[in-house]
Amino acid sequence: MNETLLEVSRLNAGYGGMPVLRDVSIVVRRAEIVAMVGSNGAGKTTMLRAISRLIDARGEIRFDGHDLLGASADDVFALGLVQVPEGRQLFDRMSVEENLLMGSYRRRGRAQIHEDLARVYELFPRLAERRRQWAGSMSGGEQQMCAMGRALMARPRLVMVDEMSLGLAPVIVDRLCDTMARIRDEDVTVLLVEQDVHAALSVADRGYVMETGEIVREGRAGELADDPQVQRAYLGI
Repeated sequence: MNETLLEVSRLNAGYGGMPVLRDVSIVVRRAEIVAMVGSNGAGKTTMLRAISRLIDARGEIRFDGHDLLGASADDVFALGLVQVPEGRQLFDRMSVEENLLMGSYRRRGRAQIHEDLARVYELFPRLAERRRQWAGSMSGGEQQMCAMGRALMARPRLVMVDEMSLGLAPVIVDRLCDTMARIRDEDVTVLLVEQDVHAALSVADRGYVMETGEIVREGRAGELADDPQVQRAYLGI
């Protein structure tokens, strides 16, 4: 069994005194894709923001043995835990390549950075074609590729991807899922938060189902996809 990389235990978080997460516990092991699925408003993004230390939380968050509750967002990034935010949040009036290089801002070693840039262009050939273009002028799918490429430029150990499929055509989502499988095979762990339950479970190794701030199901991705309650609630079966 792969070693545990991220462990969240009894996590509670919210906004302005309003609780959103209630005793959420998950485990993410090295070199796997874990899906966190559920409807809009279930608390999935709040969980990512708590792990990234963008909001306060109670409970336990450990990444590769490090206690994250006392860490800053910059500390978390430096440890190799990188988030691809919902809505991509690119610098619209910077070029694609400038956006990608922003992911490497903490790194030293120009040669390795250029090697990684070449690897991102290999993973996303469309970005190589658009590298001098303003990021804001690209399609939604191309912008999502850029956001994911920027995260990879940080040489992450774990990438948390928030609502990757939002506003994208199914064929683009399938292509992005294929890319996630490729980077997982290269020892980059992925925590994928998604409303598109079918897409998430099709690429994940394991998954969790969140409803109203609580984990209500967990298991192998195939088992969750075959679960009658999951099928009725999220897959229209």
